[in-house]
Amino acid sequence: MRVIEAIRKRRSYRSLKPFEVSEGLIFDLAESASLAPSCNNNQPWRFVFVTNRKKLEGILEVMPKGNQWAKNAGMIVAVFSKKDMDCVLEDNRDYFLFDVGLAAAFLVLRATELGLVAHTIAGYDPVKVKEILNIPQDMVLIALVIVGKHSRVTSPLLSEKQIKAELERPERLPFQKFAYINSYSSEVIEETQ
Repeated sequence: MRVIEAIRKRRSYRSLKPFEVSEGLIFDLAESASLAPSCNNNQPWRFVFVTNRKKLEGILEVMPKGNQWAKNAGMIVAVFSKKDMDCVLEDNRDYFLFDVGLAAAFLVLRATELGLVAHTIAGYDPVKVKEILNIPQDMVLIALVIVGKHSRVTSPLLSEKQIKAELERPERLPFQKFAYINSYSSEVIEETQ
């Protein structure tokens, strides 16, 4: 699969069916993430690949109702870091978040290439998840990546909005609403032929 195919195929499905996670898969996803670029090659990303059923259930307990669809995940990947693990810029940009995001994107695209769903979420209690996974409290738990196999059977745990997103890719902004050429403008650029 070409990169553009993985980008186009990637979806944040919520209807999942369990699958057996191999150690090889974990190493494959970790290696893909590790190849992402980072400031001065600092590689500030850290991941906990969670496959233990008891730990997965513990994480589910600290998620809101809207994320209970994750119960069928084969694995949850905790993505975390802290500011001083990467370039600390004089203008106070939290650059580590950008670098970790790149690594997470590489992981998501590799999972997609392998025929998996890798759905990133922000809805969870970060303090409790860090306790469950023994992640130091001074780390920023940036996201969880829910990894599973896509199920064609729509999960009964989904809201109407989630079901709609499951059946049809949510609309993306047109170029004119998020991209600019040579300079930012608050005016919407009309599409030209």
